[in-house]
Amino acid sequence: MAFLEVKAVSKDYGGVRALSDVSFQVKQGEFHSVIGPNGAGKSTLINLLTGLARPTRGAIVFEGCDISSRKTHEIIGMGVGRIFQNGRLFERLTVVENVMMGHSARKPPSLLRLVYSPRNASVDQAESREAALQMLERFGLAQYAGRQIGSLSYGSRRLVEMAKVMVGRPKLLLLDEPAAGLNSGEVERLMSLLQALRKEHQLSVVLIEHNMNMVMRLAERITVLNFGKKLAEGTPAQVSVNETVLAAYLGEGYRSASL
Repeated sequence: MAFLEVKAVSKDYGGVRALSDVSFQVKQGEFHSVIGPNGAGKSTLINLLTGLARPTRGAIVFEGCDISSRKTHEIIGMGVGRIFQNGRLFERLTVVENVMMGHSARKPPSLLRLVYSPRNASVDQAESREAALQMLERFGLAQYAGRQIGSLSYGSRRLVEMAKVMVGRPKLLLLDEPAAGLNSGEVERLMSLLQALRKEHQLSVVLIEHNMNMVMRLAERITVLNFGKKLAEGTPAQVSVNETVLAAYLGEGYRSASL
């Protein structure tokens, strides 16, 4: 049984079909990338995987459970974490407070517990803070814990967002263009960090990314989308020489650069 299975998924928005009969599988512990030109349906796909949209047809199965109609907080609770392309941090909160929100998102405290057991709720908050501080230490960001998000560089903000997701201990990590806006040094640091986190936490990863150097170095399998349809799938070596993929997305210049 596949860890994650996308089964003949289609998504319509009015008269526009964003995805058409897309299928692929992700094995447990696999690093899987989804690539394709702008408008290929990648963002729609990741929204379906996280419950921000629902398939018009088809099914998404995670650990044997159909999550196609599940709400986002339910999917998070099952162990799916997502890094958004444009970030999802709160500017007026400190770094550690942002990361604490990721810890509580996996198992939000009930209103009854907050009202009738304030002491226990206080213990929960202390545990969240400690977990957040430990994760910031892991990401090399502990010195920024008390600073507001707005004071950080773009690269550091991206790492805080990843720390916020990882503190929730996801089993499946969905990355939506995490290298966008990063310089070459920051991309190298990000790749090293992803490799380490994957090993430490036995993560399965789905990466949506335009940085082909990053994709080819990290991914074990690649699914290629174009105009909402699956164009190809295979290992990086197979995809990099696929004539259809070269024509639709990578270009002949990519073949020359790879030789």
